[in-house]
Order: sequence, then structure tokens, then C-alpha cells
Amino acid sequence: MSKEETLQEISDAVVSCKIDAVEAAVEKAMNEGIETAEIIEKGLASGVNEVGILFENGSLFLSHLVIAVDAMERGIRILEADLPVTDSGRKPGVIVNGTVEGDAHDIGKIIVSGMLRASGFTVYDLGRNVPLQDFIDKAKETNADLISMSALTTISLNRQQELINMLKEQGLRDKVKVMVGGAPATQNWADRIGADCYAKNAGEAVENVKRLLLLK
Repeated sequence: MSKEETLQEISDAVVSCKIDAVEAAVEKAMNEGIETAEIIEKGLASGVNEVGILFENGSLFLSHLVIAVDAMERGIRILEADLPVTDSGRKPGVIVNGTVEGDAHDIGKIIVSGMLRASGFTVYDLGRNVPLQDFIDKAKETNADLISMSALTTISLNRQQELINMLKEQGLRDKVKVMVGGAPATQNWADRIGADCYAKNAGEAVENVKRLLLLK
């Protein structure tokens, strides 16, 4: 079986919500020497993305999406031992994640939350269409290390800059890091608004959070 077929097997298992099959396929991929990043992005996350599309067009229910994300997380746990090693003496951080107010998209955000949790981080997923002050209130309540914001439209993208400005106004910017993402976001946008990092996909989000919180 080729690498592509093995990765497709993982994706299909996630779509089918067969957790045992997901775990077996992930172990098979590891034994075949497929890189961890590819297993996550082209196998596990690919499957959840497909479920997300089916959910958004009404072909599947929310419960199916939740189970698919859980299957992905189970697969990632198997991969954890093979992920890049960080400072094991430092506990993973606390993250507040959500899609900004005015934006109802959250499939990508769900995947990011699942992968971060599977990597050992504590994640408070606020959902979609989240008022900006709710991000800040939750960060203060949980003593969060990082706020992660997703925006999938050019209109909602400006909300990310607004939240950073609000953190500054409330004297919290130096206490919490900010990660931005979403289809219209770019590294140039992150630099422009003063975010600590930008992630173009879930795998990059995990690596960035590890760099910011575990190696700082």
C-alpha cells in the first residue's frame, strides 16, 4: 500500500468515526515511516475537514462531527511520543480559542482545539461568533497564557486587531500571547496588528503554541 493510500485509510476511518480503525491506521502509518506532520494533516485533519464539509451542507449531524474530532484526538495521542520534544519540565499552557464575533465558521477552529488538547494543552473553546470581551474575560478567569482567534471572512478579520487593542487598553497585552488564523489571515497581517504568531493550519498552530509557551 502506498503512502497516499495509508493516509487515505486514516482519513476514511475518521469520517466513519471508527476509533479503533483510526488508531490501527495511525500505528500502521508510523510503522511505515510516514512523518507525523503528514499523518496529522493529510490523514487525521483531512478526515475531520471532510466531516466538517458534510456537516455544513446538512449531510451529517453535529454529533458525528464531535465523534470525528474525538477520533482525531485519539489518533494524535498515539503520535505524541513521536512529536518534537520540548522542555518536559514545563507544564503545557492554558489557551482560550474561538471564532471572532460576526463569523459563524468553526470547523478549522474545532480541529485546532482538538489537536492542541491532544498535545497536552488545556483549551477553553468558546465556539463561534464570540464577542471580543468574552475572550478577555475567559483569559482572565483561567489565567490563560494565549488567546487564539480564527476569522474566516475579511469583514471579521478586523476583529482580531480590535481584540489586541482591547488587551492593550485593559493592561493585559503583556500577560497573554495572541495567535491569529483563518483563510484571509496572513503572516503580514499578524505582523501588522502585533500578534505573537500566525498559523495557516492546525499543525502549524500546535508547533507555534509549543514554541511560544513551552520554550519561552
